[in-house]
Amino acid sequence: MKQAITGYHRDEEDDWVAELQCGHFQHVRHRPPFINRPWVTTAAGRQAMLGHLLLCKKCDRGEPKDAPV
Repeated sequence: MKQAITGYHRDEEDDWVAELQCGHFQHVRHRPPFINRPWVTTAAGRQAMLGHLLLCKKCDRGEPKDAPV
């Protein structure tokens, strides 16, 4: 199920994590050539992606919301 990005935070390894409308979290890494998300590396890029829909596998599996940060 696709869910909108509503915010971001960093995890314990300093990677960016998207906070989704559904209450789940999803890493949004930029690690070319396997993961190509250059927008995550700048504040302006992350801001521009607010509202963007990401596929939430946790919703598809019926998992509970992630714990608040």
